[in-house]
Amino acid sequence: MFHAQILTLFPEFFTSPLSCSIPSRAITQRIAQVDCIQIREFALDKHRSVDDSPYGGGPGMLMKPEPVVAAIRQARKQQANTHVIMLSPSGVRFSQKKALEYTKKPSITLLCGRYEGFDERICAYVDEQLSVGDYVLSGGEPAAMCVLDAVIRLLPGVLGSPESAVLDSFTEAGILDWPHYTRPYDFEGMQVPDVLLSGNHASIAAWRAAQAKDRSNKRLSNT
Repeated sequence: MFHAQILTLFPEFFTSPLSCSIPSRAITQRIAQVDCIQIREFALDKHRSVDDSPYGGGPGMLMKPEPVVAAIRQARKQQANTHVIMLSPSGVRFSQKKALEYTKKPSITLLCGRYEGFDERICAYVDEQLSVGDYVLSGGEPAAMCVLDAVIRLLPGVLGSPESAVLDSFTEAGILDWPHYTRPYDFEGMQVPDVLLSGNHASIAAWRAAQAKDRSNKRLSNT
């Protein structure tokens, strides 16, 4: 079974997304297990403080090292071989390749930040820093759910058709998926390409490959 742990101040954030669709199926079928660890439980003072103002001044608050590191140690205690990932804009960019890499690990732990980020010393206690893109989120929870969903759907037995994961966008050398069509044949004057109705599997495969390459090139030219 694949194990994932989430270190967070808001475990309730994950209740809904983990209770529906593919993640729910994986959990129900015991293909995956996801546990949340509340960072605030490791706070040292009576107010359960997990943040403080930065040395040197500046806006916002930083997550303190004591409760976060204690939460990381608890995660490692629960899953000795877990791979601890800090969600951070400073991290490497998340990709389909990364998602597949994480499925090979017995356990991953996703550390979610809040406020202006983490005390820098916390970085010494994680295995990797990961970014889901060049934009700002209110916290690491949406990013963690993004990673979880991408990883869980790749686990053997999760998808109804194993071929679906193999043919996903970005699975092969960063290439996007080709356009897909279903019934009706004609929708408001837009018709399904004739090649898809031909029954010629070689022609269909060639068309799909060309479309995927063209779509990927257009995306690159717009980035």
